[in-house]
Parts: sequence; C-alpha cells; structure tokens
Amino acid sequence: MGTKCNKIKLYNTDNHSLYSIPQLVHLAPEANPPITPHGVYTIKLNPSKTLMATVGHLGRDVAIYRLPNLEPVCLGQKSHTEGILDLCWLDDDFLVSGGMDRQMALWRVDNYQQRSYFNDLGVDEDTEPPLPVISPLRIKKCTGADKVRAVIFNERNSEIVSLSTNAFLHVWDPERFYQKISRKLPHAMENVCLTQKDDASLYAVGSKSHFTLLDPRTLHHVKKVSARINGCSVKSLSFHRDILTIGTAVGAILFYDMRAGKYMESTMNSGRAVMLKCSRGFVHLEEAAMELMPNADYSPTIYTHCYDQSGTRLFAAGGPLSVTLRGHYAGIWR
Repeated sequence: MGTKCNKIKLYNTDNHSLYSIPQLVHLAPEANPPITPHGVYTIKLNPSKTLMATVGHLGRDVAIYRLPNLEPVCLGQKSHTEGILDLCWLDDDFLVSGGMDRQMALWRVDNYQQRSYFNDLGVDEDTEPPLPVISPLRIKKCTGADKVRAVIFNERNSEIVSLSTNAFLHVWDPERFYQKISRKLPHAMENVCLTQKDDASLYAVGSKSHFTLLDPRTLHHVKKVSARINGCSVKSLSFHRDILTIGTAVGAILFYDMRAGKYMESTMNSGRAVMLKCSRGFVHLEEAAMELMPNADYSPTIYTHCYDQSGTRLFAAGGPLSVTLRGHYAGIWR
C-alpha cells in the first residue's frame, strides 16, 4: 500500500508483519525538486505479476520492482513535471503513466537480470551498483484534460482509457499512442476513480454523488446510480464478476449487483442495503481541526480496495478526507 506521506508498506496477512519498502531515488540531483513529497497514489502489477510499478521518491518518476522479493529494477525519469496519479500496464513490458501535469507517458521496461546487466557495464559484483534509469518512449499532452486521475487498458478493444478531473474520458490508441476521442461525463464533480469489468464490456466512473456505467464502444452512459448515502462521494470502484464494489468518503463499502440492477440487500432486513462500515482507524486531530469541528463524527475515506484471488477476502484502505486531518485506515474483510 502507498501513502500520501510518501511511504510504501507491505503487509503480510499470514503473520501480520508490516514492512517498509524503500523508495527509489536517482543519484543525480533534481533541478527543481518539489517542496513537499507528492505521495504514493498508485501501485500496479504487470499481468504475469513479475514486476511492480509505483512512483519514485519525488512522485514524478516511475519506479519498477521485481516480484516477489521487491528488488529494484529501474527508475523512469524525464517524463512528468508534476506528480504521477496513476499507472497502467499494457502487457508485461509496456506501461502508461498519467499525472497532474495533464501528460501521458509510454514506457518500456526490460525485465533483465540485474547481475548480468551490471556485469555488462563492468561493475564489480561486490560493489552496490547504480540504479538503471529509463526514459519514456513517448510523452503526449492529454488534450482537453485537467489532471489525469486514472488510467485503464481495455485489452479487448486495444484502447487506453484515461479519466481527467474535469469530467472527461479520453480514449487512446496504444500502438501509435495518440488520443482518438474524448467524451464529457454526466457528473462534473470529483471524478476520481475508473474501472472496467473483467471482460471489458463495461466501464464504471465514480463521482461526488453517483457512479456511472458506460458502454466502452461509444462512451455513452448506460446507467447513472446514486451513491445511496447522503453526502457520500465515490472514491474507489472495482468489479468482481457481476458485483461492483464501491468505496465511499464516509467509511462505508457498498455492493451493487449488476444482474439485479440494484444494490445488494440484506436477507435479514428486506430493503436494507448490504454495507461494510469501517472503523475509525487512526486519526490525529490537529489543533485547527479541533477548533473547527470539536464534536464532528469522523469516518475514514476508502481510497482503495481490492479482492484476493479467491474473492473471499476484501482489502480496503484510506484515511481522512479533510486536508486538516492526518491518519490512516486499513482493514481486511472476510
């Protein structure tokens, strides 16, 4: 898991151990380093699960680790001028990044063996080798976009789809890496998450009070569904077979049955939606926040969630929505 305070953590669900993963830092000094760390907004595995992609120390670089032992492979630089918000693997070698600077970058990662690579450079095996640095194959401005918030790859249609925070979807050709079409979304506020069904037959976008289902062929909306809870923003989405799981800004996780076309309901209380209510986790109330809302009820925002391979366990994580609060939440549901 990645944090907004610029840390990468690995949690072992068998023995409940928590490890810190060192962020990759290039030895050459940065010309204009950011004043504060950008944070880790994305961690993605390639299809064969042999490589992990995330961001480097400054948040502008792509950091690649080898799995399962998390050896550093390389650091991708000279692409984004501001922080990277999402990454997407096209296959085991090619990767796309999108960031706050409205840019999309295409990368190729050679899954070379470190020892042979450094020996070719004449590096002594007993000396800690320098970290290899790669550059993007192409960089393109996402026309009509604000920040590029999310990126997915539709393998069936061979299309890259990016979501920008000004409520547009943008479709890209992955082979020539050019922008083909953009489509305005029906809800203008807080479009921050994008996902697709396993068979790439449907897209889902989360916004301030709704999630929208779209046809990948036309990008026209098929259905707009209210988030059900008043004042609730949709912050994370994922499909698991015919169930769409929704992480919200009020510490609740909801489930929408695609076949039935409605939220899953309790078998005990008819008409009542099935909901997982998260605990507070840890939150540190700053003095200013205490003055502004001394009696306010706090719930963590669910910024990310995913199922294990069996579909029997759900991991959810997040923290405070307000910038005046510091804290975190992580939980595993069975």
